[in-house]
Amino acid sequence: MADTENIEEQKKQKKTIDEVVRDAFKELKETFVAFFKAPKALWGINVPYIVEGLVYFGILTILGKFASENLGVTDSQAGLIYSFVTGGITFAMLVLGGWSDKLGVRKSLVLSFIMMLVGRIIVSLSGTISLGHGLWSPMFFLMIAGLLLMVTAYGLFQPAAYAGVKKYTTKKTAAMGYAVIYGLMNLGAFLSGFISSFTRHSFESIFPPNGLTAVFWVYVVLTGLSLLLTVVLITRKSDKDAMARVKAANAIDDGKEEEDDEKKDVIPDLKINNLPLVLFALFAVILFMFSEIAFNSPFNPVFNFTIAGSSIHIDTALILSIIFAVVAFLEYVKKRPYHPFRDKRFTFFVFILIPVQTLFAHNWLTLPYYLDRAFQGTVISQYFEVFSNLNPILIFILTPIIAGLTAKADVYKMMIYGTLVMALPTFLLAFGPNIYLFLIYVLGMTIGEAMWSPRFLQWIAEIAPEGKVGLYMGVGQFPWFLDKVFTGFYSGYFLEKYCPKGVLPEDMNTGMMWFIYGLIAIITPISLMLAKKWMMKSFNTKAA
Repeated sequence: MADTENIEEQKKQKKTIDEVVRDAFKELKETFVAFFKAPKALWGINVPYIVEGLVYFGILTILGKFASENLGVTDSQAGLIYSFVTGGITFAMLVLGGWSDKLGVRKSLVLSFIMMLVGRIIVSLSGTISLGHGLWSPMFFLMIAGLLLMVTAYGLFQPAAYAGVKKYTTKKTAAMGYAVIYGLMNLGAFLSGFISSFTRHSFESIFPPNGLTAVFWVYVVLTGLSLLLTVVLITRKSDKDAMARVKAANAIDDGKEEEDDEKKDVIPDLKINNLPLVLFALFAVILFMFSEIAFNSPFNPVFNFTIAGSSIHIDTALILSIIFAVVAFLEYVKKRPYHPFRDKRFTFFVFILIPVQTLFAHNWLTLPYYLDRAFQGTVISQYFEVFSNLNPILIFILTPIIAGLTAKADVYKMMIYGTLVMALPTFLLAFGPNIYLFLIYVLGMTIGEAMWSPRFLQWIAEIAPEGKVGLYMGVGQFPWFLDKVFTGFYSGYFLEKYCPKGVLPEDMNTGMMWFIYGLIAIITPISLMLAKKWMMKSFNTKAA
């Protein structure tokens, strides 16, 4: 009898696809409703975040083309500039994240927007003033100085923005608050393509050779708007009002929350001397910059000799860079006895995702170049910014739908299926430039991302010991930092070899480039399948 009741109950819980889709769009509607009903101070977080999402991803989309055509560096060197920006932002967040807690949300956001504004003005000036071209030119140093300010600013901006969401949302609306800020950031990224394309074509004759400098100036204006909105919307009064609303809403749950907090393990605060770690990491970065695969400094000793008929080539700076990087990693883990990297399964899991995550980085490292060059003479090339940013708007729409369809699926299986669905469409681009295959690739990749990305964060939260969720979540993003850095090291080389500028599409070999990228991405699902038996020992949870 009990089994019959359980079966009937399961039938009631099952939903048709139509119901799931309706619920997903209902969730989207509720997200917007929650956004518009939010306290004024939260608007001061969300609205500038939309604009900043537009500006940030807009800059990433055109930075490579600007570096190649306006600055005049090679595609490989442009890739290293990308790595400096994207990897530097993650590193800046690790270093400066604590300062946002000390300064507070409002001061951190205002200061970060001021630094971004100054940095973007400097980058825009580098393309406006005639300062020469090429690596180590005055234009190069001016542009790098501006980018460095932007990177530093993000070390305050991102932690402060998420701290603001936590501060201005209740226990019950926090999840919705984070969903809003993530979704609207993707919406802003999608809109950047239209603004960039329109501006570039309108001002091409005023800002030769391609109008990109005008786009940077538009982003300067939008950054100024974000600064103004932050100052106006997050005031002492709006902050006080928002906190009062949050306190009142949370009052009913305080007793329960205090009981829950008592059950959590307390991780002791360890006083750690991070100076050796910083020095080792700094030496690793500097030495890499001196290496042949980076900027090939004349101060880098290079040795060539022959042993038993085999040619040996030694790049001293590169070898020393790798050694210092390994030492820095060991120094980091050694002094942190509670660190997640001491868990072998956890470490394997987060690092094996790196191959498929490279496709994320190629959204700005490769796609803008590919669409601009391989489709030259077509509307795809003319509006490459729009087509490069289709993924964010699809993520904005598809994520809640996919989440609803797979709500009861096993987490590890979803990781396998999701990474497989994300990696496989890459091989479609191996057939050569074709708009239909490209659109199928973007759609398939996005569906795969929507399948596994949320489950990745879910698994980390579930597998983390009590009191260590924040630590595990932070460390789980470390491979993404490596992706952003190292993918830029080789993407430029592949562009020069298979999709070079100034070459007709029929003389390119973009298919081979994407075939190799597909082989890299497919490593993740295959490895997850092979390691399933071993990994399932730690996967003792189902989807919530």
